[in-house]
Amino acid sequence: MKILIVGSGGREHALVWKISQSKRVSKIFAAPGNPGMTQLAELVDIKPTSIIELADFAQQEKIDLTVVGPEQPLALGIVDEFNNRNLKIFGPTQKAAMIETSKSFAKEFMRKNNIPTPAFKVFSSPSEALDHFSEAQFPLVVKADGLAAGKGVYICKKKEDAAAAVNDIMLEGKYGKSGERIVVEEFLSGQEMTFMAVCDGKRVFPLATSMDYKKALEGDKGPNTGGMGAISPAPQISRDLFDQIMKTIIQPTVAGLKFENKEFKGLLYAGLMITRDGPQVLEFNARFGDPETQVVLMRLKSDLVDILDGAADENLFDVAADWEENVAGCVVLATKGYPQKVVTGHRIQGLERAKSLGVEVFHAGTAQDAEGLATSGGRVLNVCAVAPTLKDAMAKIYDGISFITFEDMVFRRDIGWSRK
Repeated sequence: MKILIVGSGGREHALVWKISQSKRVSKIFAAPGNPGMTQLAELVDIKPTSIIELADFAQQEKIDLTVVGPEQPLALGIVDEFNNRNLKIFGPTQKAAMIETSKSFAKEFMRKNNIPTPAFKVFSSPSEALDHFSEAQFPLVVKADGLAAGKGVYICKKKEDAAAAVNDIMLEGKYGKSGERIVVEEFLSGQEMTFMAVCDGKRVFPLATSMDYKKALEGDKGPNTGGMGAISPAPQISRDLFDQIMKTIIQPTVAGLKFENKEFKGLLYAGLMITRDGPQVLEFNARFGDPETQVVLMRLKSDLVDILDGAADENLFDVAADWEENVAGCVVLATKGYPQKVVTGHRIQGLERAKSLGVEVFHAGTAQDAEGLATSGGRVLNVCAVAPTLKDAMAKIYDGISFITFEDMVFRRDIGWSRK
């Protein structure tokens, strides 16, 4: 098979890494890919948002399966374009992807389908939102309605914080059209975890659980990011909780979308809060999480292509998965200033020495030029490992990180060790 991976981050590097282990695969292309993928895939200079160009390439190269990493191509309808050309692709249609691309749609959908989620209100008027804050109970959460790369979420302890969030999102337009509406929801206490499942439109194939660390700073402080690290399995998971999540959240979501003629094929991601009253949905994504994918794939012993191909063929009947009992961890190395403005172009050193310790290093924001490897984004590298215990996995990762250097490098030193 010829496989095309759409995207350029750590998630896509991990997908390339895992797919390259399949005996079914003869060639992998990555569009646009990154320097870390060059030994496993041929890089194609097409942006993820150039969906017509990507479809043309898939036709010309006779690609057997395309796997979409980031959310923007899904929002633009890449799956619809590929379906119109009878090109096989893993991912939801534009309509089904609304479960991620519009938080207000997702919240209303959950309310209709009795899927547990925090109480909420939707506002398209800044003044109405500000009026609501005068009588609201704090803390509460303010979210940009549309895509914001994991950064459009504000936990507000008092009215002034909520007003500042409205100013950022709606008045200053920090997230563009994604901030034309906001969702204001109840703040929940508990433990967060990630539940990802592959769907073929009707059937659901759950993956190993994980937990990510969204806050920029140690102790779960600072602004929300796309993710600063992850571990798998989620420490709070049990068989009863797993079954409850499937029964009350994942299966009703897939059935509800099908009922609304938004049949979901692809990767359904549920960001959950495990509360005293059970699991509740904080957000849905319509694609693999980043960096959760990295730790989940580190533990997958089976052929990932069988799973993705089965979903794209609407046939998950015969698919099974074998998982490492060991624990996986991931720490994101970022550039100082992330998730706000960062300065890029700093030289990266020490990757081979780090890898000699047995860690996997997935590239997230790197660039290659005549002088070598350099930083090109906020999140730069993902350092990952598997070991019999979480303590061993994280020790191996932090040992590997000690050999990696670039100017303004920052990372959380408490991934896997502490949690509120």
